[in-house]
Amino acid sequence: MLTSGILIAFFTIYFIDIALLFYFGIHTYIMIFLYSRFKGNCDSEPDKYFLPKSKKDYPIVTVQLPVYNEFYVIDRLIQSTTALDYPKNKLQIQLLDDSTDESKEKGRELVDLYASKGFWIEHIHRTKNSGYKAGALDEGMKIAQGDYIAIFDSDFVPDPDFLRKTLGYFEDPSIGMVQTRWGHLNQDYNILTKAQSYGIDGHFMIEQVARNGSGLWMNFNGTAGIWRKECIIDAGGWEHDTLTEDFDLSYRAEMKGWKFRYFKDIVCKAEIPATINAYKSQQFRWCKGSIQTAVKLLPRIWSSEIPWKTKAEAITHLINYSVHPLMIINILLTAPLLLLEYWAGINFYDLPLEILGATAVILSVGSAGPLIFYAYSQRELYPDWKKRILFLPFMVVIGTGIAIVNTRAWLEAVTGVQSGFKRTPKLKIESKKDNLLDRTKYAVPLDFHVILEIFMGSYAVFCIYLSIVMGKPYIIGFLVMYALGFYFVAFQSIREAMWKLKKQPAEETVVSPQTA
Repeated sequence: MLTSGILIAFFTIYFIDIALLFYFGIHTYIMIFLYSRFKGNCDSEPDKYFLPKSKKDYPIVTVQLPVYNEFYVIDRLIQSTTALDYPKNKLQIQLLDDSTDESKEKGRELVDLYASKGFWIEHIHRTKNSGYKAGALDEGMKIAQGDYIAIFDSDFVPDPDFLRKTLGYFEDPSIGMVQTRWGHLNQDYNILTKAQSYGIDGHFMIEQVARNGSGLWMNFNGTAGIWRKECIIDAGGWEHDTLTEDFDLSYRAEMKGWKFRYFKDIVCKAEIPATINAYKSQQFRWCKGSIQTAVKLLPRIWSSEIPWKTKAEAITHLINYSVHPLMIINILLTAPLLLLEYWAGINFYDLPLEILGATAVILSVGSAGPLIFYAYSQRELYPDWKKRILFLPFMVVIGTGIAIVNTRAWLEAVTGVQSGFKRTPKLKIESKKDNLLDRTKYAVPLDFHVILEIFMGSYAVFCIYLSIVMGKPYIIGFLVMYALGFYFVAFQSIREAMWKLKKQPAEETVVSPQTA
C-alpha cells in the first residue's frame, strides 16, 4: 500500500507537470491569435512624427545610459546617443557609470570629449553600486531635468530618429511609456546568436504586439524605450528588490492606470551575446528577476479589480519562466515511470502504455506551440523566412539546455535567496570578422551548472535506453532534444572557459564580471 501511494504521488506530480507545460504551450497559440487580430494597432503613425516648428517647443529629454565595465562598447553607445536628431540644449545625456575597471576612465574621457563639442552630457560614477542598474537609474533620476526619460543599455545602438519616432505619442496624457522592438546587430554571427534572435523576435514581434495591441498589459524591456518621468514617479520609482526592475516598474505603473504603447516597426538594434556563458548569465537574471517580480506583485494583481483577461495574462507572463523547472521535473520522473512495472510489480490497471501514449500526444500538442510561435515571427519579419526556420531546432536545443541555470534562478527567487546582478558581457561582436578569442576580458567563469548539465544529459540518454528496452518509444523524441540541449550547453561552456585559460597569461588586466 505504501508503494502504491508513492506511485500515485509520482503519477499525480507527473501529470500536473504535463498539464502545466501544456498550458504554457497553448498560451503561445493564444499569443499568435491575438497578434494576427490586433497587429495593426502596433504600427507607428506618420502623423505622430515629432517635428516641432520651433526649438522652444522641444521638451527636455534625459537619456540614461547605465553601464558597468563596458570597455568594448562604451564608445559605440555614446557615439550613437550623441547622434540622436534632437537639439543639443534639450538633450541631457547621463552616463550612469558603476564601472570598477578602466572603463571608468574611458567613459570619463569620452564624456569630456563630447561635452567639449557642445553636448549636454554628464558622467555620473558611483563608488558603491547599491541597487545595481535600478540604483543607477534612480540616482540619475534625482538630477534628471527631462520630462521624458529614454534608456539604452550598453549593447544598443539607437537610430538618429529614435526620439522623433516616439515622442509624439506622449501627446496623450495617459501614455506613460513607449517601447520599441529590439533588432539585431549580429544575429548571423554563430549558431547561438541565430538561436537567440528567434527567441527575441518571438517576444518582440508576437508577444508584445499581442499584449499591447489587444489592450492587455505589457512590460518595458529595460532598454530601447522612453518613459514619461511623471509615470515613473507616480508608480513609486525604480525599486531595487528584484533583478528585473523594468518588469516590476511596468506592472506597478499599469496598476496605477498608466497606458503603454508598443511599435513593431520602430526598431532599435542591439548586440546579441555570442557566448553560451554570457547567455546563461543573462537568462539567469531574467528568470530570477521575473519570478521575484511575480512573488512581489502577484498578490496585488490577484486582489486588484482589473479585467480577468488582463489579470490572467499578467499572471501567465510573470510566471512564464516556470517552464524550465517543469521541464526538469518532467525529465527526472521519466525513469521511475518507465520502470513502473518492474519497480513495484504494479501495472496500474494495465494502462501504462496508454498513459504514456496520451502523455506523448499532450506533450506534442503543447510543444508544437512554441515552434509555430517562433516560425510565425520569422514569417512576419523576413522575406527568407522559410530558410531561416530551418535553424529553429537549434533554438529549441539551446532553450532546453539552459533549464538547469533557470531552474536554480527560479528556486532562488521563490525561496528568497539573494544574489548579485549577473551582468551580460558585451564584446562588440558585430560581424564574423570579430574574433571572440580576442575578447576574453569579461569571460564569465565556469560554474557548477556544467556538472548538473552533463548529469541531466546523461540521465536523458539513460531514459532513452529504458524507453527502447522496455518497448515504450513514445517520448524518445523529447528525450533526445533534452540530451542534446544539456550536452551542448555544458560542453560549449567548458570550451569557452578554455579560451579564457589560453588567453589569461597574455592579459594585463583580468576582471570577473560575474556579479555587478
